Amino acid sequence: MLRAFNIKVVTFGNLPAPSVKGVMFVANHISWSDIHALNSLVPLRFIAKSDIKNWPAFGYLVQKADTLFIDRNKRQEAGRIVDITAASLIAGDNLCFFPEGTTTDGTGSEGALVLPFKGSVLQAAISAHTQVWPVAIKYVNADGSINTAMAYAGGTTLIASMHQVLMQKNPVVELHFLQPIHPNGQNRRDLTQTSYDAILAKLT
Repeated sequence: MLRAFNIKVVTFGNLPAPSVKGVMFVANHISWSDIHALNSLVPLRFIAKSDIKNWPAFGYLVQKADTLFIDRNKRQEAGRIVDITAASLIAGDNLCFFPEGTTTDGTGSEGALVLPFKGSVLQAAISAHTQVWPVAIKYVNADGSINTAMAYAGGTTLIASMHQVLMQKNPVVELHFLQPIHPNGQNRRDLTQTSYDAILAKLT
């Protein structure tokens, strides 16, 4: 998929070893291509909203990647997903979660550079006694400025976003792998804030 859209992935920081298992990765969310960029480096199960299953092409791919889907219209889903996610982590799966719950264009135009994290799923990392690994995602132009044309945000449709990406000459996504965080007695709220602060600091 990355080759099809000519997207170059550039990595920084504490890259996970091929042997890493049972870790929860968390990241800010800019585009549908975030998933493919991250998955090109670490085999991951993603936690995503259920309507993604209906996306053309991408819905099929994320289902084949054994994604855990959340139906946000059902209040009881949160507890179920935490239990399933914790069991998956304990079994050795690496998972990835976008705690903003939506995408942004990466500039702060939505009111914050990174939107507040919704951290209920991070309880699974605490239950599984495993690390949370923050990743800061940034799409950049050749001059280092933010490439907002790569964002799948606001009122942009999926088809329009795909077209925008295809029109890019040499699109680049930066993945900044930050220091892993072990819960070590932190509650869910503190763990969520620590992860948020680490990602925001890297993008600021």
